[in-house]
Amino acid sequence: MPSLRSLVTFTAALGAVIATPVKIEELQKRKTFSIAQTAERGYYKNGPREVAKTFAKYGKEPPSAARVAAEASVTGSVAAIPGQFDIYYLSPVEIGGKILELDFDTGSADLWVFSSLLPTAQQSGHAIYDPSQSTTAVKKEGQTWRIQYGDGSGARGTVYADKVVVGGITATSQAVEAATSVSAQFQQDVDNDGLLGLSFSVLNTVRPNRETTFFDTVREELAAPLFAVTLKKGAPGTYDFGYIDESKYVGSIAYADVITTNGFWEFTPTAYSIGNGSAVQANIDAIADTGTSLAYLPTAIIRDYYSKVPGAQYNGDYGGYTHPCAAEMPSFSLTIAGQKRTTPGSYINYAPIDEAETTCFGGLQSDEGIGFSILGDIFLKSQYVVHDVGTTPPRIGFAQQPGTV
Repeated sequence: MPSLRSLVTFTAALGAVIATPVKIEELQKRKTFSIAQTAERGYYKNGPREVAKTFAKYGKEPPSAARVAAEASVTGSVAAIPGQFDIYYLSPVEIGGKILELDFDTGSADLWVFSSLLPTAQQSGHAIYDPSQSTTAVKKEGQTWRIQYGDGSGARGTVYADKVVVGGITATSQAVEAATSVSAQFQQDVDNDGLLGLSFSVLNTVRPNRETTFFDTVREELAAPLFAVTLKKGAPGTYDFGYIDESKYVGSIAYADVITTNGFWEFTPTAYSIGNGSAVQANIDAIADTGTSLAYLPTAIIRDYYSKVPGAQYNGDYGGYTHPCAAEMPSFSLTIAGQKRTTPGSYINYAPIDEAETTCFGGLQSDEGIGFSILGDIFLKSQYVVHDVGTTPPRIGFAQQPGTV
């Protein structure tokens, strides 16, 4: 990770705090900042692996074919070609004076990191948080955490309060979950030093006393209690805290009420459409999750989509829908708060499953067995997504990124 450092920009803002929307020039006294992502080296896209990971993340048994294919697959040279296929991005976070590259995840609520408390072999390839070298670390006695996924992967450890700096804003006593054990799956994800969760704090796994997310810790310091995510296809994106950047989207922001019961950024799109087709009514229970690569929707919708792609089929050997890599993929749209929001067809071509690049794994897959739909990066990379807790209930907003429609 020493060679991976992104440009972090901090914007001191001027103007009064207003509820919606917040413009940079209208902010005053309180803070805003934007943090840029960096590309993770050596990340290979693998569709079945992503399906297995997603099911495991939400404690569900993945389709057996996807699990077997993920375990048996060889990361071919195709996906290793820089720039040919989209990759995985991280963001720099300073913890106890040390920079770590973390995965910002709106689908979870823990801030956990690789630490010096791990066996030496488990630290390899990662930047390490060492509480003994931090002048601001205080151990939270009796507090422990554990994340366990359905595929057997997981991590656990102890908890410290320490200074955490993201962009230009500091949480002086943020709960930092220091890993004492991580599974092989996490160890192999080199460059990724941990995770910073941005869901609602109710999902935090620290026990016996649940801790708050970084956003919940600092949101009173922000010019507005919101953050906006601009993920990009084939390029690093940004996370903007405390303000809305009108240069990053076109048109208006469609806001939907968030259902907070389950701790996710959960909402209900009311229809979908494929390509230039008409809207089909469908109340979809969905969450927005930057920590999930693909998008998962009801089976009937997925079948409808791939019926429009010549040569596409459900591939039992890989546990998901595949299609000819050369196929022209139609766009996919959801109706959110009465407005159409679209991801281009080219975004839905996720990655080849063979080195000959003849067959590709689709970026849209069935949510059967998960219990709800997940709008992961396949959809989010076309959107400017606002996560706003300044309203009752909280709301999530979607606006098209320039060039995506």
